[in-house]
Amino acid sequence: MAQETSFADVVVTTEEIGIRKIHVHDLWQSLREGYDDFNAKPSLGVFVTIIYPLVALLLTLYLLGEHPLHMIFPVIAGFTLLGPVVSVGLFEMSRRRERGLDLNWRSAFQFIHSSSFAPILALSIAMMLLYVGWLLMAKFLYVGLFGAHPPVSVADFATQLVTTRRGGALVFYGNAVGFVFAFTALAISVVGFPLLLDKPVSSVTAMITSIRAVTSNPAVMAVWGATVVVLLAAGALLLLVGLAAVLPILGHATWHLYRKLVAP
Repeated sequence: MAQETSFADVVVTTEEIGIRKIHVHDLWQSLREGYDDFNAKPSLGVFVTIIYPLVALLLTLYLLGEHPLHMIFPVIAGFTLLGPVVSVGLFEMSRRRERGLDLNWRSAFQFIHSSSFAPILALSIAMMLLYVGWLLMAKFLYVGLFGAHPPVSVADFATQLVTTRRGGALVFYGNAVGFVFAFTALAISVVGFPLLLDKPVSSVTAMITSIRAVTSNPAVMAVWGATVVVLLAAGALLLLVGLAAVLPILGHATWHLYRKLVAP
């Protein structure tokens, strides 16, 4: 199991967890190590690639109803908010591989039976609420600028975005708000989920520690966030086929980034 203590025995506080200063080359090393982990168990990437869009799609259809055309970009952009949630199994595989333990599908989800499951679930709910909040905010911006009626076609909507002041405002404010949500997601999850697998901490402690790690390395973590966005966009451009490799590599790499950020 990922933890041997019970949740009631949580004693580690954020003040007891040391945060390191890292450099950009640590990011590239984390990606290389993530690629090595992916090569060791590439089949898990297919599973994650199926679950990742499915969860987001179900939430999206529930929220948007019958006319989601104008929400296509927010939905796709919001996938990054759910990425850490479905990557917990990848973090566990990387943890097990570095300890020389067996790598199999069942072992990737043994944390469900461990003391880390409750705080991981709590942080997952927080990330899902963040995704819902992003979609609602994106819809609010659209309705405020264009009214309650959805666009009649993709071509019509694209034309309005690039030729009208309302379209320009939607692009500007949408990206500004999206940046806030994306930064929040990065800040609370990049160390949060791996830490919950690695140490007996609460979800609040994990989020605070993750924020400390990001604020202690703002420039480097900004590069990491941009790298994640670029790689996910590249994977999506390949008709989502590229995500079968990009998603698990990023998941494994995040574990190794955690190892570099948090002192043992």
